[in-house]
Amino acid sequence: MNVCIIGAGCSGITTAKRLKDYGIDYDQFELSDDVGGNWYFRNPNGRSSVYESLHIDTSTSRLEFEDFPAPADYPHFPHHRLIHQYFRDYVDHFGLRDAITFGVGVDLARRTSDGWDVTLSTGEKRSYTDLVVANGHHWKPRIPDYPGHFDGELLHSHSYISPFEPVEMRGKRVIVVGMGNSAMDIASELSAPWMASRLYVSARRGVWVLPKYRNGQPADKVMAPPDIPKEQALTASRALIRELVGSMSSYGLPEPDHEPLAAHPSVSADFLTKAGSGDIHMLPAIARLDGSTVHLVDGSTVEADVIVCATGYEMSFPFFDSTETDLHPDDEHRYPLFKRMIKPGVDHLYYLGLAQSSPTIVNLAEQQSKLLAKLLAGSYVLPSVEEQERIMRADEAAHLEQYYDAPRHTIQIDFGRYCLDLHAEIAAGEERAATGG
Repeated sequence: MNVCIIGAGCSGITTAKRLKDYGIDYDQFELSDDVGGNWYFRNPNGRSSVYESLHIDTSTSRLEFEDFPAPADYPHFPHHRLIHQYFRDYVDHFGLRDAITFGVGVDLARRTSDGWDVTLSTGEKRSYTDLVVANGHHWKPRIPDYPGHFDGELLHSHSYISPFEPVEMRGKRVIVVGMGNSAMDIASELSAPWMASRLYVSARRGVWVLPKYRNGQPADKVMAPPDIPKEQALTASRALIRELVGSMSSYGLPEPDHEPLAAHPSVSADFLTKAGSGDIHMLPAIARLDGSTVHLVDGSTVEADVIVCATGYEMSFPFFDSTETDLHPDDEHRYPLFKRMIKPGVDHLYYLGLAQSSPTIVNLAEQQSKLLAKLLAGSYVLPSVEEQERIMRADEAAHLEQYYDAPRHTIQIDFGRYCLDLHAEIAAGEERAATGG
């Protein structure tokens, strides 16, 4: 058995650590010159979306690996440099660095009768029994295709570094498109009166903006336990959110057309204050562009110099042949997987960290790797393909039912409930292995 791991971000390194613990041989390839993936600021592979001021929105106690606690002096919401250092320390503590081939990517992975043939970016070809995809899903920007022509600068938030890079935005009229976490961070940063001359946020719909703290503690530390019935937990959480933040219109924001927690959470310590202070000006969606004039769907117009599109990312696996349609998401950005890991009927292929997990994705693969390692070691047996598909459909329905239908929600999961389900499936698979079932 020899496993190929694509990527050395947070999902790749914790998977490698688990395989090493189980004595499973693997090779790990990382296109960059260091670990960290998306959390590597100015990553030379061009795939990091980290901006200078970024702090993680998940509290330290929620994101740390269970076998490698974060340093006691880490703040509740660390800066990206601390997160990257945490990953570096993890790799060095467990002796994982020497098994990573840096500066080398996987250009092509083809299925064979007994595994995978892999072509590296060096041109070298290798064969593996199993393939782990941990290349992340926040590196290929989804950029709106607006009709017309814009005379100013239009960029995706993936390229945003600071108010001065890659575009000087001081004194400019800036529109930030979107109301996710990156959009709110960037809009809050640019909205200071001494920065952008006018800061707009354009959105198709309103969102519920959640605070980072509650009663002096990170809000995600006091989430409802995952063993409470979901409807009961949602009802209580939604009532609490309404009590904490009140009406969005009271801050000058559009009222959401959905319940709290019916979208991936937008969390910000600053956005509501900035909006309520008049530093952020809301706009409806953009209809078309004409020089410096931005036409909006309600028929109004504004003048702008810069548009920053914080409009999300596409799942992409460029190392799979485009003709292998079952290895790519569909046109609606859907890619259902058994336990968000395995494509039923496709053997020896595993996706780690391929989910939009609330509250955290950092340690998701750490939990998923438990199933993977046991499967490769033979102490866990998968259910039949038909049963995998049935479970997959039920899981999709359970995790997605609370969210409105949109591409951003197709791989959404509740981390706590997902882990309960995952551990139950591991136990069931171990029983199948023990009984030959």
